[in-house]
Amino acid sequence: MQIKGNVYLVTGGGSGLGQATARRLAAHGARLVIADTDAPAARTLAEELGEHGRCAVADVTQAESMQQAIATAMSAFGALHGLINCAGVVVGRKVVDREGEPHPLDLFARAVEVNLIGTFNAIRLAARVMAQGPPNADGERGVIVNSASVAAYDGQIGQAAYAASKAGVVGMTLPIARELAAYGIRVVTIAPGVFATPMMAGLPEKVRAVLGQQTPFPSRLGRPSEFAALAQHIIENAMLNGETIRLDGALRMPAK
Repeated sequence: MQIKGNVYLVTGGGSGLGQATARRLAAHGARLVIADTDAPAARTLAEELGEHGRCAVADVTQAESMQQAIATAMSAFGALHGLINCAGVVVGRKVVDREGEPHPLDLFARAVEVNLIGTFNAIRLAARVMAQGPPNADGERGVIVNSASVAAYDGQIGQAAYAASKAGVVGMTLPIARELAAYGIRVVTIAPGVFATPMMAGLPEKVRAVLGQQTPFPSRLGRPSEFAALAQHIIENAMLNGETIRLDGALRMPAK
C-alpha cells in the first residue's frame, strides 16, 4: 500500500514509537490522526504536521473514544487506510513480592486492558471502516500494524502482566490477518526489544546503558526511528501479512 495521500490513525501517537512513526509517514505524504490520552502531546504533533495532521484525544480501552478518533479521520480526510497501534503501558510487579504480598490483580488487569484489549478494540473498529472502503489496484483496502514486545517470548521476572498482554497481541495477529484477508486488510505485529522511549527515559542512565549492552548488535537501545522504518516497510510491502517481526538486535532477555 502506498503511503502518500493515504490516511493513517496512530494510537499512542503523541510520544515514543507512535510519534516517530507518525512523523515518518507524514514525511512520505501521509495524512495522520494522532490519537492519545495525552491531549497536549497529540495536539502539538498534529499542529506540527499542519494540514496533514489531526488530533484525537482517545483512550484505546473505550469503544466510544476510539469511534470518535476514527470519525475524526473520516470527517477530516474522508477515508481510513491504516492503523498503527502504539498505545500501551508497562506494568512491573512480582507474583509474590519480598513482603509476601501477591501481585495486585487490578494492575494485571490494567496491562491486559490497555495492551491487549485496547489493541483489539482499535483493530475491530478501524477494520470495520477500512473494509467498506474501495480497494486499490492490488485489491488492498487497509493495513494494521500492532506493537508487541520481545517480552511476549522471553518475559523477565516481574513482567507477568506485561508479557501476557503482549503475548496476546502476538497470538491474535495471525487469526485476525486470516479473517481480514477477505477484505484486503493486512495485519502485522512488531515485537521491539529495548527501545529509547519515554518509559525507558525514566530509568537511570546506567540502567539504560546496561540494557542496551545486553543487545548483541547493535549494542544499544533501539531508536524509535528504526521502529518507524519497519512500520513503513510493512505498509509498503504487500506480502507482509499475519506475521510478528522481532526488532531486537538479536536480544534474548535474561530471566532478570
